[in-house]
Formats: sequence, structure tokens, C-alpha cells
Amino acid sequence: MTSKNTPPVVLVDGSSYLFRAYHALPPLTTSKDHPTGAIKGVISMLRRLEQDFPGSKMVVVFDAKGKTFRHDLYEEYKANRPPMPEDLACQIEPIHEIVKAMGLPLLTVTGVEADDVIGTLANEATSKGIDVVVSTGDKDMAQLVSDHVTLINTMTETRMDRDGVVEKFGVTPEQIVDYLALVGDKVDNIPGVNKCGPKTAVKWLQSYDNLDNVIEHADDIKGKIGEYLRDATETLPLSRELATIRTDVELDFGLEDLKLREQDDQQLLELFREYEFRSWIAELEEDESSSSSNARAGDENPKPETGEKDYSIITDQKELDQWMERLGAAELFAFDTETTSLRYMDAEIVGVSFAVKPGEAAYVPLGHDYMGAPEQLDRDQVLDQLKPLLENPDVAKVGQNLKYDN
Repeated sequence: MTSKNTPPVVLVDGSSYLFRAYHALPPLTTSKDHPTGAIKGVISMLRRLEQDFPGSKMVVVFDAKGKTFRHDLYEEYKANRPPMPEDLACQIEPIHEIVKAMGLPLLTVTGVEADDVIGTLANEATSKGIDVVVSTGDKDMAQLVSDHVTLINTMTETRMDRDGVVEKFGVTPEQIVDYLALVGDKVDNIPGVNKCGPKTAVKWLQSYDNLDNVIEHADDIKGKIGEYLRDATETLPLSRELATIRTDVELDFGLEDLKLREQDDQQLLELFREYEFRSWIAELEEDESSSSSNARAGDENPKPETGEKDYSIITDQKELDQWMERLGAAELFAFDTETTSLRYMDAEIVGVSFAVKPGEAAYVPLGHDYMGAPEQLDRDQVLDQLKPLLENPDVAKVGQNLKYDN
């Protein structure tokens, strides 16, 4: 039985963000003219997700090279797509290297698309009682939304649950595949019904519930659009199959095999230097300097073991009380805050985190305000409960920028 406070699994549609970052951001290059705009965009998105979902297992999925089973179903699938621009293709490998250095599992599976891998992992997670957040900019993913699966788009800062799907598309998540089959997709070359736009597809699905019923009542639909529908009845089942995200891909791994690893700061620093991400270089160098200072102050301390991380999100008072007891009994604990700004005079606390041993920590969200945000404890009450512990000189605390946090 999974705890209601278990952090959601975050499944990232890397390919979706790759193209969107390429088209949305300026064409950045290094001093050696290596393109970096897509790298910057994708990695910025991942760093944002790490901040927004502390303690969550995060998996990044990209499309593999080559054709998929959909090409076997329909030779013309995605035939209208132009080749990937060279200045985008050369950024894929650097993105993969940085993702791995961040300690995030990175997946590419031949024969299927990233959507299918994400759909399969989402199905596995929800079958085990684990909620899922799919980070994507792809409208097709709306078919995966359920009571336990939501979509988030960090580029538009939007989040979509079941009600959000209905609000955006006019149909339920269960009807999305039929909706996509009717309207077709020019980019993916899915046929659909000629001249059938979103409004017509919604009208038909609201009247007849599903694609099979729409086809069955095709003779009842008058006018030219009715003729177009009848012309498409033989290809509509194929359009539906092409638009369906698989949730049953036979994978050589499961969620339990996809473990977060410790971030390789040295490798990241080398990559950031190579691609000239100066602000990220400064962050890492500051962290490295702080770590070195701590090491010189206590070389006798053993290095923390690397491995799988066990984090939890605290949203009920009982669990917070248990952690307060652990912190009060510990000889030493780590403490950090998440705030709305680095300007301490006007910053507001949005969350606090603490740990008593490496790899095991808790995060208390206090000011997260977005669609689907978890239920949160009262900020003032939590801070009042923490105050005596933080002010107790007999309990040692460690952290970065503690003067700011306090």
C-alpha cells in the first residue's frame, strides 16, 4: 500500500521539449559556434522540475532513432516531417550527457516512441498506487490523464488534470484518441476526416460518445462534412490506432530499476564549461568551494554513500511531528529552505527540507500555488514548530547559506 504522501513519479517527454526549446529560444551558440539554445532550454526545464518536485523519481525519455511500429501500420506516417535541422541534431548528444551527469535516468527505446514508453511507465506506476506527473508539451498526452495522472508544461507553466482536458479540448481524456483520429494530424500525417476541425469533432463525440458510434451514425450527418466522414470511415480505425499511445510496451526494465543517482558535479562542470553556461558554472563552483571548505574543517568525517534517494513530502501533521522528534534527537541535521526570491528582505518561504542522514530527507511544501498542488500544512504553524529547534544551540545544523535561511 503506497502512502498518500509518496511523491509522484515525474516522466519527462524530452523529445517534446527538445523541439519546443529549439523553436522558442534564441539561437544561442558558444564562442566556437556550437549551437546551445535547445540544450539550455531542456536542461533549464529539468532543473525547474527538480525544484518543483523535490523527492520525486524523475525519468527523462527521448525518441530513439529509426522507424517505429506505426510506420509498419502506415507507411506514410510522419512522411511530411522535414529532416531534423543540423543545428538541432548536434545538440542531442550534449543534452543526453548532461541529463546523465545530473543523475537522472535517460531512456530511448527502439521501435516505439517516447510517448509509448511514458504511457507504459505511467500505467505501471498507477497500478502500484503511485501518482504520475507527465511533463510534456504534446497534446496527444492528454489521453493519459486520469485521477492519478496529470500533465505539466513548464514552458507555458500550465498543469492539466481531468477537468483541464475537458476545458481545453471539450472532451474527456477517454475521448482524446477518438478526437485525434477525427481531426487528424498534418505533422504526423494521420489522415483523419477531411475538413473536420476541433469543433466538429467535439460536437460528434458529445452526440455519439465515441468513434465507433460516430462511424455507425455517419449516414445521419448531413451536408458536405457528412460526405467527408463517410469517405473516411474505412481509414478512421487506422487513424485511431496511430493516435493511441501504448501502455503495454514490453520493456527490459521497470520503475524500480530506474534509480536516481548522485549528481556528478565534476562532469557537469566540465560540460557547462564546454557549452559556456556561465551562470550554472558559477553555481557549481560556489557549491564546490563550500564543499571544500567543509571538508577542510572536518576531514575525519566519512564521505556520504551514493545510491538511491529516499525522499518524502510531508503534508500531514502526524508525519511532521515524527520528523520533529527525529530532528530533536539527532546530533546533527541538514536544513534548507525554498523561497520566492534570493532577496531575503522580501522573499517568502514556499517550503522547508531537512535530513538526518545521506540519501534520506523530507520536504514540507508551504506555499506551492498551482493547479494540482498538494494539500499543505499551515506555514505559520510549521515555522512556529521549527523555531525552537532551529534556535536550540545544543542541536547542530548544517546547510548552505544558513545565514540566509535563518
